[in-house]
Amino acid sequence: MSFGDPNPNNPYGQQPGQPPQGQPGYGYPQAPQGVPPQGQPGYGYPQQPGYGQVPPQYPGGPGGPAPEGYANVPGLGVVEVGTYGARFGARLLDMIFAYIVVIVFNMIIFGAAFAGVKADDDNAAGLAVGSMFGAILVSALTFIFYDVIFVSAMGTTPGKMILGMRIVNSRTGQKPTFGPALVRWGFPIGLGYITCFLGYILIVISPFFDNTGQLRGWHDKAANTLVIKK
Repeated sequence: MSFGDPNPNNPYGQQPGQPPQGQPGYGYPQAPQGVPPQGQPGYGYPQQPGYGQVPPQYPGGPGGPAPEGYANVPGLGVVEVGTYGARFGARLLDMIFAYIVVIVFNMIIFGAAFAGVKADDDNAAGLAVGSMFGAILVSALTFIFYDVIFVSAMGTTPGKMILGMRIVNSRTGQKPTFGPALVRWGFPIGLGYITCFLGYILIVISPFFDNTGQLRGWHDKAANTLVIKK
C-alpha cells in the first residue's frame, strides 16, 4: 500500500478539478458573484423606463423642457411643433383660398350690380359705387375673419389642416378662443400698418428668433399659441 499521491499520474500533486499551482485557470478570471468582469458589459439589454414613466430626455413632465422641435404642452404631453417650411406653405394655401372666396363674392356682387344697371339705367352710377364699396367690404372682412373664425372654431385653417398642423393654447393645450385668435391675426397686421409693413415682415420671420426651439413667433407669444403637428 502506497501512502504517496493518490493519483500518481498527476505531476503537480493537486487535487482533481483544481488548476496547477502557479498557473491561471482556464477561461476568464473569477469575479465576485453577480459582478461582470471588468471591461466587459453585462449581459442583456439596457434597462428601459417603465410604462407610464416620462423618458429622461423629456424632464419635468407636461409643461417642462423638451428637445428642440418639440414642446411639453399641458394636457397634451410631448408634441412635435410645426416646421417653418410647413407653416409658410400653409400660409400660401390660406391666401389662395381667401382670394378664391373674395373672387366668388365679388363676382356675385358685381353680377347683381350689372343686372340692376340693365334693369334701371338711371341708377347705374349708384349701383356701380355701391358694388365697389361692397366688394371692398367683403374683401376686408374675408381677410380679417378668415384666420380668426377658422382658428377659434376649429383650431386650424384649411391650409394648416392640409399640411397636418393645428394651433393650440400653449398653456392649456386647447384650441384658442376668439380673443387670442384675433390677437394672433391682428398683431402682425397692426404692427405692419404702423411700421410701413416692416413690422409684418419681422413677425413673419420671428419664429427663427425663438431660442426655445418651438418656432413661436411674436404673434404666437402675444396670443399664447403654439403651432403643432397633428
